[in-house]
Amino acid sequence: MLIKNARIVTRDDVFTGTLHVEGETIRDISRGSTAAPEAEDWEGDFLLPGLVELHTDNLEKHLAPRPGVHWNTDAAFVIHDAQIAAAGITTVFDALAIGTRLAVGVRGRDVQLASAAALSRFSERKLLRADHFLHLRCEIATQDVIELFDILSEHPLLRLASVMDHTPGQRQWHDRAQWRRYQERHGKWTDEHADNLLTEMETEQERFADAHRRAIVERCRTRNIPLASHDDTLVEHVEQAAAEGIVLAEFPTTRAAAEEAKKRGIATIMGAPNVVRGGSHSGNVSALEMAQAGLLDILSSDYVPSSLLTAAFDLVTKAGWTLPRALATVSWEPASKAGLDDRGAIEPGLRADFVRVTMLDTLPVPRATYRAGQRVI
Repeated sequence: MLIKNARIVTRDDVFTGTLHVEGETIRDISRGSTAAPEAEDWEGDFLLPGLVELHTDNLEKHLAPRPGVHWNTDAAFVIHDAQIAAAGITTVFDALAIGTRLAVGVRGRDVQLASAAALSRFSERKLLRADHFLHLRCEIATQDVIELFDILSEHPLLRLASVMDHTPGQRQWHDRAQWRRYQERHGKWTDEHADNLLTEMETEQERFADAHRRAIVERCRTRNIPLASHDDTLVEHVEQAAAEGIVLAEFPTTRAAAEEAKKRGIATIMGAPNVVRGGSHSGNVSALEMAQAGLLDILSSDYVPSSLLTAAFDLVTKAGWTLPRALATVSWEPASKAGLDDRGAIEPGLRADFVRVTMLDTLPVPRATYRAGQRVI
């Protein structure tokens, strides 16, 4: 494959040039054009590295498209994969929340195991457009999280785990009233129901959280699985993560936590929707503020796949970053932090994962996505 007249974005430059792909690999990039008749003319569109997503809840939206509606797992996986690839994401870590808490979502045991099985089945038959890995999000304040981790830790695509505690009164939901408002977005609760649920969850948190966190950390250390913290709020949370050997801080909720992570060499992941919206949907620290302070390392699309590319360009217009630096947060940085040294940049010798993007005013619009040299969208 030969592509000409593309605005190529490398790790440190942007220029109009030519890309040569041989098989699954980038063979060469050069400035200027080519007279080769077989070259495909990209007419000045951007040629960007394929995006790398370490944490997405997008599959859950398709597993439960309406409150009380549980969709076929395989069918949900097909459309999830298509949306991911159409957003320019060529490598995705499907964030599967484990630990049964049926009262607040679709994260029951059967759904979790079926989703992991679907990932294996589709990957083995090479039916997925993007390259999928498994990220186990471990809800430590649940009774069965260790049992589920032990089952799924044998999954061949497991590459990342995170420890999280979404109990009201903890971390992201330190404000119990805000947690209740979020849970009631699909229908109001009685005070009695809310109080009973809070009591049940807080009892589980006291009983399980500390012991289960220690167990998950030890299992990940033994299996050499990279581990992330989640929703660090206090400096003490980051100090604990550093002592545990955690390498990623997902969605720190305060500037103090992000600063402590930076100090300790823990890479911060902030939400791309936070950048695009101009703030957190749950009242936490602004990702743009973190970018302007030099405290943002990686972006995650979280619950909106298309936000990843948009947010990278927003870092240029809203935070004053260069385009190569901004795109590194959605390509090179997540790839390298996850131990994937064969992708994440437009460089000779790396895998040919790239995206054709045109601009509609200030909005980047993906036109084609290529994984390992093959067009998938």
